[in-house]
Amino acid sequence: MEPLIFVVRHAEAEHNVIMDFSQRDPPLTLKGFDQASHLAKTFPEPSSISVVLTSPLKRALQTTLKGFSQVLALDSVGEDGQHGAARLLVDRDLQETSDLPCDTGSDRDILEKLFPNIDLTTLDKDWFIKTSMYAADEKAVILRAKTFRKKLWNIAKSVQSDQSSSSSQRAIVVVTHSAFMQYLSQDMNLNLPQAGWNSFRIQEKPDGEIVLLST
Repeated sequence: MEPLIFVVRHAEAEHNVIMDFSQRDPPLTLKGFDQASHLAKTFPEPSSISVVLTSPLKRALQTTLKGFSQVLALDSVGEDGQHGAARLLVDRDLQETSDLPCDTGSDRDILEKLFPNIDLTTLDKDWFIKTSMYAADEKAVILRAKTFRKKLWNIAKSVQSDQSSSSSQRAIVVVTHSAFMQYLSQDMNLNLPQAGWNSFRIQEKPDGEIVLLST
């Protein structure tokens, strides 16, 4: 069976409170850090997590570290990470949909200073520019979500076939944003609370389209 996919919304960020969308890439609030800490304590069977994928925006990275650091293989624990630890992948495909400053990511060198234990080499120098597949129009967002589902399918198949993984380490976590997760799940009614999550099964339809099915 394909791995279970957990889609997680980031915790409360500053723009969620003051409603100032002109602040570029706002971080979590103190309440947001508390929400992420609660996520770490309540997330079901964290030992089952094999891979964590996260948006590169600060609020998502902070949610990921606070909520899942206990299971992640980070640079600080050694070259190979802790035994059996989950891989952390930063993916620009998971950024939010709008081109407002609050949904525009930071320069990579800024993120590298803030998150020295996270591998950010997947991000180009200009990764945050909202053009092409990353533009703020719906057609581009739909394409980006479709592209990521295909990528997620390939990761899921890799996890499923990896003989080095324990049979219990089969879950994949995706930390993203409230609007993008609706396109990712193809469910425009999906409305998770801050630091909330929903679980899905990933399937390939006869026509080759990859879909997420809520469990």
